[in-house]
Amino acid sequence: MAPAESSLAVYMAHRNELLNYAHHLLRDRASAEDLVQEAWLRFSSKVGESGDLAQPTKYLFSIVRNLAVDWLRRRSVHLPHPITAETMESVPSEAPSAERILHFRDELRSLERSLAGLPERTQVAFVLYRVERRTLQEIATHLGVSVPRVHKMIKDALLHCTLNRPGAEGLIFD
Repeated sequence: MAPAESSLAVYMAHRNELLNYAHHLLRDRASAEDLVQEAWLRFSSKVGESGDLAQPTKYLFSIVRNLAVDWLRRRSVHLPHPITAETMESVPSEAPSAERILHFRDELRSLERSLAGLPERTQVAFVLYRVERRTLQEIATHLGVSVPRVHKMIKDALLHCTLNRPGAEGLIFD
């Protein structure tokens, strides 16, 4: 994968998190949007210069944080109580930890394995409902089945995935 493609993939995968993080730091949604766009420009040029980064997501969040600090410093000139770097250090980072990322990747792999054991139409119904947030009616129309049938397919998929996840051996359903 080319560096530009991988940097774009990282950016797009975390864009909403970056916006929320910037908004949390700046308390201004419009400025957060501008800041995240600026972070993307800096991030993509850095990835283009040096190739692959060891932790691109962490680097992208640090760019957002540094730009927020600069923005707040410029803005603090007009505030009665300027915001300092020490104040910014007390703001907890919303970037996911490496452990959290690994945990959720493992969860996703487990879910994919569980879904693979289901009929294809049930998999499609589940993905449309849980990932794409489609309505039961939309899914029924797409699959050419009734709404109650879609409901049963999704219920079956949820039960199957719950029972086939690690640590579910002790679950008993009456």
